[in-house]
Formats: sequence, structure tokens, C-alpha cells
Amino acid sequence: MDERASLIRSKKAEFQQLIEKHAKEEHIPGIAFGLVVDNELVATAATGFLDLEQKRPATAQSAFRIASMTKSFTAMAILKLRDEGKLSLTDPVEKYIPAMEKITYPTSDSPLIDIENLLTMTAGFPEDNPWGDRQLDEPDQMLIDLVSEGISFSNVPSLSFEYSNTAYALLGHLVTRISGQPFQTYITEQILKPLKMAHTYWEIDEVPAKDLALGYRWEDDSWKLEPMLHDGSFGAMGGLITTIEDFSKYVSFHLSATPARSGDDNGPVKRSTLREMHTPQFSRLSSEAKDWNDEPCASMVGYGYGLGIQKNCKEITSVSHGGDLPGFGSNYVFFPEYGVGLIDFGNLTYTSPWPLRDLAKILFDSLGLQARQLPISDILAQRQQQVAQMITTWEPWLEENILAENFYLDESRGHRKTKIEALLQKAGPILSTDPIVPENQLRGTFNMITENGMVSVSFTLTPEIDPKVQDLEVRFEPK
Repeated sequence: MDERASLIRSKKAEFQQLIEKHAKEEHIPGIAFGLVVDNELVATAATGFLDLEQKRPATAQSAFRIASMTKSFTAMAILKLRDEGKLSLTDPVEKYIPAMEKITYPTSDSPLIDIENLLTMTAGFPEDNPWGDRQLDEPDQMLIDLVSEGISFSNVPSLSFEYSNTAYALLGHLVTRISGQPFQTYITEQILKPLKMAHTYWEIDEVPAKDLALGYRWEDDSWKLEPMLHDGSFGAMGGLITTIEDFSKYVSFHLSATPARSGDDNGPVKRSTLREMHTPQFSRLSSEAKDWNDEPCASMVGYGYGLGIQKNCKEITSVSHGGDLPGFGSNYVFFPEYGVGLIDFGNLTYTSPWPLRDLAKILFDSLGLQARQLPISDILAQRQQQVAQMITTWEPWLEENILAENFYLDESRGHRKTKIEALLQKAGPILSTDPIVPENQLRGTFNMITENGMVSVSFTLTPEIDPKVQDLEVRFEPK
């Protein structure tokens, strides 16, 4: 966890101030906030009330409906069933829901909707917010009737992304059909319980009354209580109720997937499956995007499996999802390479519960968080020592052992040797050598500190069983 946790804890008062300011400006009755580093909830903040009449304060133990943040749990359930060989993502949905055979596709050349279309919201269904929100507590038969009577398409399947609650309701129905259990039971038993999320619920009646956040809307300059929706057939798209403390365990589980590594892999799903969830589909350029300083910062954005992914102009990847239902607004975002995640719940209709740009500014500007370093592979560490020795001794036996066949074909030995020797002459005696910083298993950069500055050495290895150096760059940076 290094120093990230202590740095973030030092800003707890600032997080609290930002949350309080945001709640006041947006008329949000209550907000609960948490910040995760690796596998620990290191900071929390809260303001306002769960219930304006009884004045129950919001805390990290308060239970909020998290709406569409539920979607990744449903996606995870589907992928778990896939990993167990019980389905394929390329299976047509009609294989499991026969009523889908009757739908009329928008064109004669439309492909059949498969499970991956539902996961990635590329089934061609129309965007259905906020209609879908009001279907939350409908019975299962309503969903089947919807399909049987016919679904209207806005696009041909597999052509483009369009946000669809209906798609995730159908995924929940698939989990039920394939697992033989209600999707709520399957997700609880196979995901929530293994993660020890004992304070996460599907039904409002299951939540201790003292912990349950009531939902409100701001209308005519006053708060009005929203009716609490019960669980139902659309619960797979937005039904979960949870606390900051409980949800932090879920965020930690996602953070555990990065970096890829050997070792125990005992989660509800494999680490590789989590990384699959974090991989965008149908990516697009958001040319008008801005960073946390409100400066232009073009970004690539896409939707994975129940999660949104963005990579900005600063090369920072974030994985996130919001959630909105009548009475509630929630969000979470995590940064896989940094091992940091933020969670925020609020009880106001369709209102973002946090000032994300201000929070990100603290993390990346004020604290200057750095990405976690990849593990150094054994071969990369070995080749670092050999490359450092080679460029200072030029021993033919060593060159023969570590250099790829293209190395001196691309640039002659005499030319390389003369160039690097001249550079090292300028640098002066080598005082120390830093550990290599890996870019991946077969590429990295290390620095040699010298009397007159720093020599930076980068190399790339071949795909052979005994990887050789195929490319080498040596640069000198004077003091």
C-alpha cells in the first residue's frame, strides 16, 4: 500500500468539506463517501440525513439504493457462469429465452442478439432512462410479456452502443434460467457472500430501518419524499442496496485484478475475468472531454461488461459506473493502475452525489499519486544486469548470449559501440544503478546514476523461449 493510504488520510478534512459543499449546492439531503486503497477503506466522509423527518445522519454504515451500479454484479454473474462452461457469450439469447425468437428485427440482415450484445449494450435496444427505472419492481412475467409482445429497436444489433436497462433485466433473467436460482439468490450466494458483503440487500424490507436511506426529489424549492420501489424483474439492472463499508469490499476486489500476476486466485471470479470486465467495447473518441482542471483532455471512452471505461490524455485509465433511480444518485470510480477507488452515495433523484473533478484534483495534483509499478519478470531482471554489463565491457561472449539476430543487422556493432562509449564518457563514472521499471514482461527502462548526470537504458526482448535483446536505446541526461 506504500504511502498512498497515509497521503489520502491526510486529506480527509478536504474530502469532508467538498462533500458538504456539494450537498448544499445540489440540495442533496444526505451523502456518504468512501475512498479505497488496494484492499482497505482508508477514508470516509458523510453529511446530511437519511431521513429528513427523523434526522437520522448519513454514515459509512448507511444503506443507499445504488441503482445502475448493480449492473456489474449482474455482468459478473454471467461471466462466472461462462467461466464454469454453462454458457457462451456468443450464444443467441433466444437459446435461453424462447420468446426472443418472436421479435422482429429492424432489418432482414440483422444478426441475432447474443449474450455479449446484452452485456455491452449493443443489442440495438433504445436508451430507456428513465422509463426503465420505473420498471424495477415489476414481476418476472412483465419482462417476458415485453419480449413476447415485441421490442422496438433503435439500431441494428452489434452496430453501436446505446444504454439499455432492458438488456440488463434480460441478463438477470438469463442468470435465473441458467443457474436454476433467482438471479438475486445467485448473486448473493456466489458474489456477495464470498466478498463478505453482509450489509448488501435486494429488498428494502430486509434493511434495518435505522440504516435505510429514504429517497427524495427537489421540487418547488423543497424536498419531496419519493416512493421506495421494491425489488422485481428489473432488479438486475438497478436493485441493490448497500453501504459504503460493504461496497468498498467490492471495489477492492476489482482493484485486486491489477497488475496481472501469478499466485492465488480465489475470488468469486478470476482476476482475468475482472480485467475482461474492465476492457472497453465499441470505444469512441471524446474529443471535447476535459480533465479535473477543466482543461481540454481528449479521452477514449467505452463500455465493458457492466462498467464504463475511460482513458484520458494523461494516460490515466478509470473504470466507473453511476446509478440513478427516483430518490437516489450514486457513483463509483476506480483507477486500476493506481489501486485507488472512490465511492459516493446520495439520496436525491438523478443527482450526481460528488464533485468528482475536485476529488480527482486532490488525488492527482495535490497528492501527486503515482501508478503502481508492474512486477519485474525474472528474465527482465536478468537481462538488465547483462545489458548493464555489456555496454560497459563489450565482451563478445556476453553479446552472443543476449543479443537477438537482428541486433547488429539493424545497426553495426562498431557504430553502436562507438556511440555508446562516447555517451558514457560524457556521463562519467557510474555511481549506482536503479532497478528496472518494467513496461511489460519483456520491455523496460533502468537508470544509471553517474558523476555527470543520468544514463537511461531501455530495451525490448524477443518472443523466443529464451528472450534476447532486439532493441536497445541509451540516452544521457546531464545534471
